[in-house]
Amino acid sequence: MLVTAAVIRKGRKVLIAQRKEDCPREPQKWEFPGGKVESGETPQEALRREIMEELGVRISVGEPFTVSSSRKGGTQIVLLSFMCAIGNSEPRALQCRDIRWVPAGELEGFDWAEADIPIVRKLAAEEGRSSA
Repeated sequence: MLVTAAVIRKGRKVLIAQRKEDCPREPQKWEFPGGKVESGETPQEALRREIMEELGVRISVGEPFTVSSSRKGGTQIVLLSFMCAIGNSEPRALQCRDIRWVPAGELEGFDWAEADIPIVRKLAAEEGRSSA
């Protein structure tokens, strides 16, 4: 299954989302917002659609950030993350339990969905380099 995630920054903070309690996979875990690529969509189109559905905002999708893979049960998940930007709109938790703007250096303190951990590690490493 191909899945996308948006890495959205506001200054030194990054937008993260918490899955709902009734989510079939890893409920209440934190993740970078995004979702499945549907048939006929590019990953960028899927990401724009998912962010509008989940957060009610339009995004511009930039450069790829990470590619990671994980297996849950019998499903192989490939997660493509992209650097993204939001215009002047403020995101809202429409299809997730909660959203937060978190300093990149504090991301490792959250309970993450397995597929999102490589994104967290890369952001934390970049934050470490920029603050040194």
